[in-house]
Amino acid sequence: MKQTIIQVDAFTDRPFQGNPAAVCVLQSPQDDQWMQSVAQEMNLSETAFLLKGEQSYRLRWFTPSTEVPLCGHATLASAHVLWTEGFASTGQSIQFETQRGVLTARYQDDWIELDFPVNRSQDIPPITKLGDALGVPLKTVSYNSLGYLVEVATAQQVEQLQPNFTLLKQLPIANVIVTSKAGSESKYDFVSRFFAPGVGIDEDPVTGSAHCALAPYWRDRLHQDQFLAYQASPRGGVVKVNYDGGDRVLLQGQAITVMRGELL
Repeated sequence: MKQTIIQVDAFTDRPFQGNPAAVCVLQSPQDDQWMQSVAQEMNLSETAFLLKGEQSYRLRWFTPSTEVPLCGHATLASAHVLWTEGFASTGQSIQFETQRGVLTARYQDDWIELDFPVNRSQDIPPITKLGDALGVPLKTVSYNSLGYLVEVATAQQVEQLQPNFTLLKQLPIANVIVTSKAGSESKYDFVSRFFAPGVGIDEDPVTGSAHCALAPYWRDRLHQDQFLAYQASPRGGVVKVNYDGGDRVLLQGQAITVMRGELL
């Protein structure tokens, strides 16, 4: 049975920027190995698989090498596909059943808003090998379910970072969010990058789930609830973040379809 698969650039309003994700709206259930093989064939950071239920969609995400429990940009891409391909009206919210519970997407003024669980970090002592792998001094080091979260001194350090992935893979968890407050002349509040060789992705272009950890981190330091964030990968992407200190984070991004095909 043929399955349509659509490639979407998420957290951007321009093609070939942001984070590309493949989205497959399944006509019937498929086994895990088939979905993993499709994700490997697409060779993007994430491929999302949707299966319609009575009131919601079952949503799963696969990297080329493994299934992951939460992915922001592929959820954004999934909502975009459901709305632009006529599966749902932009006037109605979409609920996704996932490994991390129910996630909700809403369409607001050309932006897609995602309701995600917060991901708080715990401070830990400095890790020499982590600093060596990143090649810059670390202001703070903490840890959450995605991996390490480190702050460096300047946005320029974040943008120019060239990690040693061989050293990074030797750490107990080979994933790290690197962040800094944006420069005084920037329109952004903070910048970040996310390196995840532990799940087969040296660098993820724009990571919604990382902003679920960055939201409480920067709320504590900047003493504000709303942020305009930039993930400073080579492709780059913009994320609006709203976090009031509770258990949920609201993320907003834009998306654009760049490719449509059929799985034969």
